[in-house]
Amino acid sequence: MDALPQSILFCCDHNSVRSPMAEGIMKKFYGTGTYVQSAGVTNEMEIDGFSIAVCDEIGVELSRHRSRSFDEMEKWGEDPGAFDLVVALSPESRRRAEALARIYHLDVEYWPIIDPTGVGETRAAKLDSYRQARDQIVQKLTDRWGAPRA
Repeated sequence: MDALPQSILFCCDHNSVRSPMAEGIMKKFYGTGTYVQSAGVTNEMEIDGFSIAVCDEIGVELSRHRSRSFDEMEKWGEDPGAFDLVVALSPESRRRAEALARIYHLDVEYWPIIDPTGVGETRAAKLDSYRQARDQIVQKLTDRWGAPRA
């Protein structure tokens, strides 16, 4: 089990499903000792309703999340290079994070979390798919930093 980083950035494709879930769960599990944010390679979507629903099941509030991209972070004055750790949750975000790592001194990890957005015909099947992504994130977090502290 590793010590928590000072700051961590989770990233995925759109900052609407996987990275907001990871951000919210990290904050819930490990408190405010680590600065936690999330971003997407692009931002053309708002937070996904199924993500909100499955995180609510474990007491993680996502409804107020506002999606943003790496470019928007920089435009709004937040330096992606200031994070101790960037965790990419999709192949596209991994490429973007590794490109940033060539410019800034930061560590990048890749956690391949399934993209639940195209899975399932019914609401129940879709929720199961999102729960699978959520549970993969929970497993990765607890494998890396131990049991929730909150």
